[in-house]
Amino acid sequence: MNIAIAKYSEGKMKHEVQVGSHQIIADVSVKEGGEDLGPSPHDFLAIALASCTAITLRMYATRKGWPLLSADTTVNLDHQKDLVKFDRQIHLVGDLSEEQKQRLLDIANHCPIHQALTGKIEVNTKLV
Repeated sequence: MNIAIAKYSEGKMKHEVQVGSHQIIADVSVKEGGEDLGPSPHDFLAIALASCTAITLRMYATRKGWPLLSADTTVNLDHQKDLVKFDRQIHLVGDLSEEQKQRLLDIANHCPIHQALTGKIEVNTKLV
């Protein structure tokens, strides 16, 4: 299980977030009342999808012995009132056949974060 703990920090909206042995900063833009000292919560969603996609493709290509040098992944997250839209672009670098490229595209759609975002999501909240 992944556990993230966000705690108030000095600043307008800055929070220190502990995830396992990693400590990162979360904030919001100046326009949203923060100081832009770290990624916003929506940025972290885009980061999760981009990094998971790239890592999944690297793992798959390595296991298959394919000549994938890089799978540069860009995710643009557009957050509107009732819709969160992810536009993902993958730039595959390496001497890959068209068949390998199409298989990697299919694998991208099966990365764990893609599956989480497009599957059933349940959020349980309680005060402690």
